[in-house]
Amino acid sequence: MFNRRTLMGAAAAVSGAFASLTGRAAEAKKNAKAKVAEGTMAPRGSIGVLERLPELDLDSRQDFLTSFRTMVNREMSAASMRRADAILKSKGIDPKAEVPYAEAIAMLENDPTIALSTRTWLSAQQLMWNDLLGHFEANSDRYLSEMEAVDKKGPGTLELNPGMKMPDYVKHEIHIQPGGYVGSPFAGHAYHYGTNAFYTGRNYQDELHRGSANRMPIPADGKVKRILDIGCGVGQLSCALKERFPDAEIWGIDVGGPMIRYGHLRAVERGLDINFAQRLAEETKFPDNHFDIVTSYIMYHEVDPAGTAATVKEAWRIVRPGGIWYPLDFKLTGAQRRTAYGSYRSWMDHRWNNEVWTLKFRTNGLPDMIRKQGFALNEKEPELLPGFGVLNATKPATA
Repeated sequence: MFNRRTLMGAAAAVSGAFASLTGRAAEAKKNAKAKVAEGTMAPRGSIGVLERLPELDLDSRQDFLTSFRTMVNREMSAASMRRADAILKSKGIDPKAEVPYAEAIAMLENDPTIALSTRTWLSAQQLMWNDLLGHFEANSDRYLSEMEAVDKKGPGTLELNPGMKMPDYVKHEIHIQPGGYVGSPFAGHAYHYGTNAFYTGRNYQDELHRGSANRMPIPADGKVKRILDIGCGVGQLSCALKERFPDAEIWGIDVGGPMIRYGHLRAVERGLDINFAQRLAEETKFPDNHFDIVTSYIMYHEVDPAGTAATVKEAWRIVRPGGIWYPLDFKLTGAQRRTAYGSYRSWMDHRWNNEVWTLKFRTNGLPDMIRKQGFALNEKEPELLPGFGVLNATKPATA
């Protein structure tokens, strides 16, 4: 992995690489159709469950960006934090003290070291999306044909509703992904490889989703016949749940048609019997008391407060008495206090990575909504990753 020990040395080293990378990406996009092997979109095979990107040049650029992001997340972020601590101390403020967002932003956003860390992280994100979507769009006919060939194949089913009314909150380009989850036919392709870069190599085999599925609590009576994955994206958790519960009926729903279409493709290729449907989390269309387990993977911080309240009610309706609702997301109960630098980083993610709803998610009172709806909430959230937790809620057997 690309790793530099000094902040400014790294910035100088990558500035030329960025220019070269952008030029090579544009050239690759121009020539991409001629480079893809006939008859398959995975001519370089797979490593485990991950199909290798079809071009070595594309693979190499994405590997560089993942490695560069790792360096930014570690060395540059550490330097940025040290600089923030120095600024706070110069103003007589304890760096560990909780500081309001507006005050933290005003103190830190214009400092050159902190701004450099922000800018390089954002550049890596922008280059990643541009490179991936450039490839998929340049090969659109073949990628669309690949999906069309399995749309009606099993195991499992695919339900697309292209005419459905989209809530306003899904029309944003979350993570600055061009087109968001609904505006590009290759949203699923780009999201899959893009989030692999975001996780800096920790999820190439869906390890985080498989770990989450393996830790999933089950109802006290032990019955697990039907499971729903809400906001399933490209179906990574859905697939992991099918692997853990092979005899259960697994459903994955998402508002993004391109997301579940790609998820269905992956499931068919792996021989996993999963049903994907383009539906709303607020209006799933399933019968009352239908599921033993309803879950989601880091969805709620991307939903507006009204949508969140509606999905809590819907979860209560479709979870059967004694069943479990298990939404995974950023840690809410017992979360660390927001230092000035922590506040700045949250604002940076909100402002520059277009995480439109994440700040409101942290303050919208979701645990209270869950309790008021009638669920018994387990307050002892296990930590999945630093800053990530779960809300383990059980619908009383007498409900």
